[in-house]
Amino acid sequence: MAKPLTDQEKRRQISIRGIVGVENVAELKKGFNRHLHFTLVKDRNVATPRDYFFALAHTVRDHLVGRWIRTQQYYYEKCPKRVYYLSLEFYMGRTLQNTMINLGLQNACDEAIYQLGLDMEELEEIEEDAGLGNGGLGRLAACFLDSMATLGLAAYGYGIRYEYGIFNQKIRDGWQVEEADDWLRHGNPWEKARPEFMLPVHFYGRVEHSNSGVKWIDTQVVLALPYDTPVPGYMNNTVNTMRLWSARAPNDFNLQDFNVGDYIQAVLDRNLAENISRVLYPNDNFFEGKELRLKQEYFVVAATLQDVIRRFKASKFGSEDRAGTAFDAFPDQVAIQLNDTHPALAIPELMRIFVDIEKLPWSKAWEITRKTFAYTNHTVLPEALERWPVELVEKLLPRHLQIIYEINQKHLDKIAALFPKDVDRLRRMSLIEEEGGKRINMAHLCIVGSHAVNGVAKIHSDIVKTQVFKDFSELEPDKFQNKTNGITPRRWLLLCNPGLAELIAEKIGEDYVKDLSQLTKLHGFLGDDVFLREISNVKQENKLKFSQFLEKEYKVNNDPMVGNKLKVIFLENYRVSLAEKVIPATDLSEQISTAGTEASGTGNMKFMLNGALTIGTMDGANVEMAEEAGEENLFIFGMRIDDVAALDKKGYNAKEYYEALPELKLAIDQINNGFYSPKQPDLFKDVINMLFYHDRFKVFADYEAYVKCQEKVSQLYMNPKAWNAMVLKNIAASGKFSSDRTIKEYAKDIWNMEPSDLKISLSNESSNGVYKASGK
Repeated sequence: MAKPLTDQEKRRQISIRGIVGVENVAELKKGFNRHLHFTLVKDRNVATPRDYFFALAHTVRDHLVGRWIRTQQYYYEKCPKRVYYLSLEFYMGRTLQNTMINLGLQNACDEAIYQLGLDMEELEEIEEDAGLGNGGLGRLAACFLDSMATLGLAAYGYGIRYEYGIFNQKIRDGWQVEEADDWLRHGNPWEKARPEFMLPVHFYGRVEHSNSGVKWIDTQVVLALPYDTPVPGYMNNTVNTMRLWSARAPNDFNLQDFNVGDYIQAVLDRNLAENISRVLYPNDNFFEGKELRLKQEYFVVAATLQDVIRRFKASKFGSEDRAGTAFDAFPDQVAIQLNDTHPALAIPELMRIFVDIEKLPWSKAWEITRKTFAYTNHTVLPEALERWPVELVEKLLPRHLQIIYEINQKHLDKIAALFPKDVDRLRRMSLIEEEGGKRINMAHLCIVGSHAVNGVAKIHSDIVKTQVFKDFSELEPDKFQNKTNGITPRRWLLLCNPGLAELIAEKIGEDYVKDLSQLTKLHGFLGDDVFLREISNVKQENKLKFSQFLEKEYKVNNDPMVGNKLKVIFLENYRVSLAEKVIPATDLSEQISTAGTEASGTGNMKFMLNGALTIGTMDGANVEMAEEAGEENLFIFGMRIDDVAALDKKGYNAKEYYEALPELKLAIDQINNGFYSPKQPDLFKDVINMLFYHDRFKVFADYEAYVKCQEKVSQLYMNPKAWNAMVLKNIAASGKFSSDRTIKEYAKDIWNMEPSDLKISLSNESSNGVYKASGK
């Protein structure tokens, strides 16, 4: 039987997690038993915990299906503008608990599972993370999907259904070992394959020019099979779709010229085509120009745009007249957001469709294309920017290279007219870089082919405008915007920290879940000692729970060398589901990138919302966190962006800091001399060499300020009341960092769309299919 509830779990019973009606519970139990029997073909004698997880997942999914179908029906009837979020990564994590929360089923499911004699937490832990992302960029896409559904936007996430997500990290003898993430091994209860919408994607081949236009011929075809996953909004009956493409070889693959002896080999070679969706590239913030990666980027783009155009043509706006489809209305009905440059090939692909297939004149096609696309930049680090070799693009996508050249020519003609004889400007702004082999600068392609470009925090957007893409912003200043990142409070508060979520709801009501700016009301409780103590107690409970998890997973106290000293544990295989445990238990969040190097960060926001204090530099979104909470309520240290620029000008010399700071010198000498690696004294030589001679991040320059700042942290921690008051000030100031706010800004400033608080009706009786969210 399930264990007695802790105080934190008792708080779950309050209404923020849904009502526990006898009927709901009985219905859920019935659904659970039905799925165990009919879907999993097991009875209670032979069922495993995994079977119970799948039975529960299917039961919860049943509650999604009606809403999902109704939402899509509603979009078809009402023809709203649709937004397509294109991303090579969607770092979703687990789905079960998030779905229960967004449908208001959490408490009823808890009760049903308890009555069935099972342990809800044990079942939740069985679910694999959908690890289809490296980190920030992929998790942002997941938070955005949650917010778009919660705001009632007709939104679609489009990406790749990687068979293997981000690798599982194991630490063996102090070294990282990567293991394949076979996340689909047991099946995925949330996805629905849609073979009826399978689409062809072409590679290689050659281009033929004739009187009737341009044709791309003799191509190799790979099929894109879509898998749909529901994305529920919070308590509004909206269920949007994330559509991920899987690569399949056509049945005649390699058999065109087949003779009897080659049949087996031809079937085995199908793997080559299907490798496109096999594995996520594990590179974050580093560009590696691999052919398979370029194939992935084109694969997702080509399949998605066919789908977008099919959906547009099926709407009343895209109906054909005598001259073919009326594409003038396309940008009024379709917004496409490019999540970094990875889906940049969407720009030449849409041009290819418009010009070669739909026979639009170039100028009309280009006008529509630019109005449709918007581009989000995620990094200013030069090694991360995508620059594809012209040779590779010519081989894989010959027609697209021609289109990119044409776009570039018209672009450069425009620049030359505005700045005659400024050859250097033409070189800087070209889409094609000539030095060291011809390469296509994908960021330049995105800027030229989009009507809006945004960075992801104020400081980052400023750097994008004034440094990285200065020439472009001088040309079109209004094109460049800022959209500071955010996180979904459903996953990053309600789901991961129910104790704190309930405590807040008791003080200011439940509406903050959909309007996080209401957290400012918590300022009114700064003088409430009992409330401050309760916040501290929730943190303590979270720590206790996390320590029990560590004890189970790592046997933390097993090292006699360390004994009863303070321990530092390296948490292996950091992922969404682990973050959900770590973040609520954290007291101090370290956000210590050198100013001007981190675009935004979102972990910083998660920690702030969950009652951790921040020690950090004035970089990324830390700057705005300090702005919201007051700089005195964060532990800010180190160089500001102007200091870094001044140091660059002067020249950074690591040796100066090393000689001037005895503590730093001692630490570096010990690392260098093998004090920490006596069996391999040279083990860290490369690290030391980098720190002295190749450190772009100037780590030593911020060292002294960091140590002094940590002393301030320790001092405050000795005064629990003052610490807790600062914690509350931070929580109260974190409302800005909801992804709901971010998405509202994208909708208003970039997509030209209106969020809706209408709650889609689930009955077919309603004439217009909606009622206000406040009513039934």
